[in-house]
Amino acid sequence: MTPGMLDGLTVLDFTRVLAGPYCTRLFADLGARVIKMERPVYGDDTRSFYMQLEEGRNDQSSYFVRANAGKESFAIDLAHPQAKAVVLDLARQADALIENFVPGIMARHGLDYGAVSAANPGIVYCSISGYGQTGPLRDRPAFAHLINAASGTMDLDRQGDPEPRVAYLQSADALAGVHAFGLVLGAIYRRGRTGQGAYLDVPLLQSLWSAEDIGIAAALNGGEIIKGPRPGMIIHTIKGRQIAVQFIGGGPTWDRLLATIGEQSPVGAERFSTPQGRREHWPELRKLICNWLERFESVEAAVEALSAARVPCAPVRTMEETIAHPHMAERQAFSMIPHPARGEVRVTSAPFHVDGAPVPARGPAPYRAGEHTHAILTDMLGYSAERIDALLRSGAVAVP
Repeated sequence: MTPGMLDGLTVLDFTRVLAGPYCTRLFADLGARVIKMERPVYGDDTRSFYMQLEEGRNDQSSYFVRANAGKESFAIDLAHPQAKAVVLDLARQADALIENFVPGIMARHGLDYGAVSAANPGIVYCSISGYGQTGPLRDRPAFAHLINAASGTMDLDRQGDPEPRVAYLQSADALAGVHAFGLVLGAIYRRGRTGQGAYLDVPLLQSLWSAEDIGIAAALNGGEIIKGPRPGMIIHTIKGRQIAVQFIGGGPTWDRLLATIGEQSPVGAERFSTPQGRREHWPELRKLICNWLERFESVEAAVEALSAARVPCAPVRTMEETIAHPHMAERQAFSMIPHPARGEVRVTSAPFHVDGAPVPARGPAPYRAGEHTHAILTDMLGYSAERIDALLRSGAVAVP
């Protein structure tokens, strides 16, 4: 591997499931040393998820491997009386500590920001949680589905249906992870100028709002929230396949669509000539556009015509079709990483290019919880063999 942008940074990763691990995976992809703190034996909850990459085991899910590629695993029992001293020793050598427990858990173990910053005043300590570290909802456990419900976005997503719908994507987790990634780097940049550490508080709920464009901005200023169906967005079936078409309320995308359909068509009527008119008459306008789409012999023909006119559109693809698409190969969107049982497994690469090149996963995910415990205690902390053996026998730390 070529040197990464974050070579030399060390991140202590007290996270599990998705929001935190996605954040720290980005650090690992860019070259940081990420030490994933796991429960002895069981490790991250997602180790046991679907689908297992190794027959006869329950700790090698494809979910876990993808989210934790490039990290080292350190198994520690935070409830053990000797664990705190080990963590503080690690923190003295680290640049950042990222955790996503329910608020109060790290404090219960004597590892809140106050304790860790006393050991390392320059540490950047980031807490990711469902609702934030303050407020009446702070103590509630949260997953992305629950944040969808609590944030107002599930209500918007019902798109006029009588019942809210379950969102497939775990957007709140990914968005919180990305916000935390950027915020930690910002704090590290400030520390480089001032020497000051930081305590960062990133909630899933407020992070999810970054994916909502119109509703919350209107509601904050006394406007009406249009709950759907959402104007300007169309999914239509042509010969058994679906096409997605989108134009914004005004500007060139609508002008191009109108020019493509024909200004003399019913779509060019005066009542559709303004963004407000298109919003007010959306069901009627949508039907007219769908009637026009049905003239095409296939989704591919419609996409070709609309794309030639620079009208945003795309076929509705399955995940399998997307993975197999030549665009993904050209972008090198997937990485092969070593796996002891499978030889190699495929994971997503980082979702960006740097200096014109893709950023692949930098190494395998930890095969077993605690497989790097001994090496980290020896090489990073300089513990003696006798001290390591005593910690292992006590159960404070563990190896596979």
